[in-house]
Amino acid sequence: MRELELMGTLGCHLCDVAASVLMPVVDPGKFELYQVDIADDDQLMEKYAVRIPVLVDVTSEQELEWPFDEQQAREFLLKLLQED
Repeated sequence: MRELELMGTLGCHLCDVAASVLMPVVDPGKFELYQVDIADDDQLMEKYAVRIPVLVDVTSEQELEWPFDEQQAREFLLKLLQED
């Protein structure tokens, strides 16, 4: 099972929107999706502060940057599965 991290922070409206876009397309049988609050980690803040929300595949470190829609998210996830 692949792990995905949605980089964001509390109070980020776009992060909430991104999570709602991802929920219907992330197959829980194939992916585990974690929401990561970048405010808890200085390195993540430095890397993602002006870019959130960003979906990160933990294994490959590939990223899907906002803005994305359901179709773009599906294509990103399908590409990840094809790499396995």
